[in-house]
Amino acid sequence: MKKILLVIVFAMLGTFANAQTKFCFVDTEYILKHIPEYKSAQTQLDDLSADWQKEIDTRYAAIEKMYKSYQAEQVLLSDEMKTKREQEIVDKEKQVKEYQKQKFGFQGELYKKREELIKPIQDKVFEAVNKYADQYSYGVIFDKSGDATMLYTSAKLDKSNDIITALGYKAGDYSGAKGTEKVEKTNKPAPQKK
Repeated sequence: MKKILLVIVFAMLGTFANAQTKFCFVDTEYILKHIPEYKSAQTQLDDLSADWQKEIDTRYAAIEKMYKSYQAEQVLLSDEMKTKREQEIVDKEKQVKEYQKQKFGFQGELYKKREELIKPIQDKVFEAVNKYADQYSYGVIFDKSGDATMLYTSAKLDKSNDIITALGYKAGDYSGAKGTEKVEKTNKPAPQKK
């Protein structure tokens, strides 16, 4: 699959080179790390996830306690009581699994909360990239943080800091780092076309 993707990318690059289309790349992961709202949203999601996981762990611990109690008393119980206790344990496990699916499953509450908090920020970055492409006449802007493998990238083609600045945030020294510097909001306009 990656070979096919690379062939397509190189074919596109050949086509763009013939058409004299400009291209560059950005690192959206790096850009997002420079947006305080993204960090705040990510922290909120992490906290929510941790709380739900703690609840799930507590419920599983209660089920484990029920099971151990059942094992200890099993010899004293009638067949009817054994069946009833076993069913209670199975029902509790189903409830916890359903709760886990409700919180963490596909289209679950965590997914919906992520859509609510993160998607608007990602849309804002996407819009800034589109405006940057229009303003500086780029035909293609690649995302370095995605799954597409880039065998070589020239630092002069990396426009991640320009996008951060266009969004109104202070860009740091990229140099391959993943955005660990302190972030401050600025009112500086995006760099002008040279």
